[in-house]
Amino acid sequence: MNVNPTLRWELRLLAAAIILLPTFAQAGDSILSIKHENDGMASSDDGHFTSGFELNWAFEPEAQSWTQRLATALPDSLIGTADMAAFRLVHQIYTPNDIEQRRLIEDDRPYAGIVYAGVSLYEDVPMGDWRQATDLHLDIGLVGPSSLADSIQREAHRITDSDRPNGWKNQLGDEPIVNVATRRQWWHTTPLGGKQLAHGPSVGAALGNFYTYASTGYSVRWGDDAWGVPTLTPNAGSRYYMTGNDGWQWYVFAHVEGYYMAHNLTLDGNTFRNSHSVDRKEWVGDVSAGLALAWEDWQATYAIVQRSREFDGQEDPDRFGAITLSKRF
Repeated sequence: MNVNPTLRWELRLLAAAIILLPTFAQAGDSILSIKHENDGMASSDDGHFTSGFELNWAFEPEAQSWTQRLATALPDSLIGTADMAAFRLVHQIYTPNDIEQRRLIEDDRPYAGIVYAGVSLYEDVPMGDWRQATDLHLDIGLVGPSSLADSIQREAHRITDSDRPNGWKNQLGDEPIVNVATRRQWWHTTPLGGKQLAHGPSVGAALGNFYTYASTGYSVRWGDDAWGVPTLTPNAGSRYYMTGNDGWQWYVFAHVEGYYMAHNLTLDGNTFRNSHSVDRKEWVGDVSAGLALAWEDWQATYAIVQRSREFDGQEDPDRFGAITLSKRF
């Protein structure tokens, strides 16, 4: 079986990060997760959203922590208190489909490498037969050569003796990124077949020079109880942890989401300088489904995403997969 070369290289990084899990997690009541998104997990392509890597540490903030003080200082309409908080580090690579071309491919998406750090706040509020789940996210980072995306992809393809990515001279220039996002979901849970069936709508919004969008969606989950379902790029953060940690647990899930995309840096190009760009489609939709498995304090999730065309001239919808490994401490 032919495996996407970037995927093979990043799976090695994933394995190394897994070994280092206990080193990073020093606090109690915390969950350390490693998420890897890659088109090679769902198709044979090696273009567009080529890969994403995220290291995420979620924890229950103490009353006097700055994350809890931030949550209580914000308007109650946004969030009251932080039941959980999280820090994360993210790296992403975007390319056109034909990476061997040296010339600028004007009708395909730009080369872009992105790296950023973020903080998230989470709140859960019972509302009769429903549960309201609120997320708030702040991300700060950069796009451009300083992300080292070109070096990472070139080295991965050199080691695996694969097609050399020759067009990185056309990538977006260095630019700082600041983005805020919020998401609110409502869950209704009922017993079904000895497990729990949960479903409900969601709304979201993002503002910044990375993404600016409004979204709405609907999720369904069946299996053992959990805080939510995996959220995937462009949504920040995630609520996929199972509430229990005794023996084997599992759930399956499906999600559909539509976006009004007012700005997407990876398609619109640099904000403050001239760069390659394409004509972004304003309306975009995702359909995703997957499986989560847990044993005691370990959990693994897999999701596959089908995304509608994002820009004029894009021939086919994109598909990518995501795998997340989590350890509770």
